[in-house]
Amino acid sequence: MSVMYNRVALIGLGLIASSMHWAMKRGGLAGEVTGYARSEETRETARRIGLCDRVCDSAAEAVEGADLVVLCVPVGVMGAVAAEIKDALAAGATVTDVGSVKRDVIAAVGPHIPENVHFIPGHPMAGTEYSGPESGFAELFDDRWCFLVPVEDTCPDAIAKLRAYWEALGSNVEEMDAEHHDLVVAVTSHAPHLIAYTMVGVADDLRRVTDSEVIKFSAGGFRDFTRIAASDPTMWRDVFLTNKDATLEILGRFTEELFALQRAIRTGDGDHLFDYFTRTRAIRRSIIDAGQDTDAPNFGRTGTPKS
Repeated sequence: MSVMYNRVALIGLGLIASSMHWAMKRGGLAGEVTGYARSEETRETARRIGLCDRVCDSAAEAVEGADLVVLCVPVGVMGAVAAEIKDALAAGATVTDVGSVKRDVIAAVGPHIPENVHFIPGHPMAGTEYSGPESGFAELFDDRWCFLVPVEDTCPDAIAKLRAYWEALGSNVEEMDAEHHDLVVAVTSHAPHLIAYTMVGVADDLRRVTDSEVIKFSAGGFRDFTRIAASDPTMWRDVFLTNKDATLEILGRFTEELFALQRAIRTGDGDHLFDYFTRTRAIRRSIIDAGQDTDAPNFGRTGTPKS
């Protein structure tokens, strides 16, 4: 694989940025990778583990001379970061991001992008419940989807190059508009996370089940809720505040479905429950057939959890 960008600047050095770095090194995709994190502790950790060729002490320093700048910070601060780096951006550079909300990010970041710089919002649909510079790994994006959400009048060549870059990192790439993107991720990611947080919170509040029992007897379903609910709280707070409309729409639909299931259970309508579970089981099979998960026992994890 040949170098695609001479210098890539990663602003924010958590799971996604660190995985991008290792994936770029795996494929030889960048001449140099610079990085910046607001926390001095994070910067020192990055230097210690060799994350980025050069870890800088300011965002502006990190983006100087970069032909690709990737904003890997929570969506709530992307506008402020864009304002911080705007005067240091090189002419002809591409600025992208990895936030899971697009309409709000475009509104916050767009006004700070100079006319001679390409702005192509993005969102890799990949992650784990872990965060921080030591959590990344090169295979994170392999066979996962990455959305590109180009703004109006974006240079087609810049879009094609960024698409090829994400494909070289291992991703499948899909382009869509911001409003549709935010609705899609509200269904596939945001609402499920909120439901997981809620279920874990209910278990915490239900004092008839002790903490030790919740932990000791966690079966697959609840255990996977806790995995989702372990995700970075700052990131998810910002997600729900910035993708409010789409998330509330999906939660409204979820509430209607939940009421229908409650009614079926209350009235003993087994046919409704069986038909509903059959339909949703088929969706699970479609996800496996699409290569987005495995049907291996124990939810795809290797080994047996200790009791």
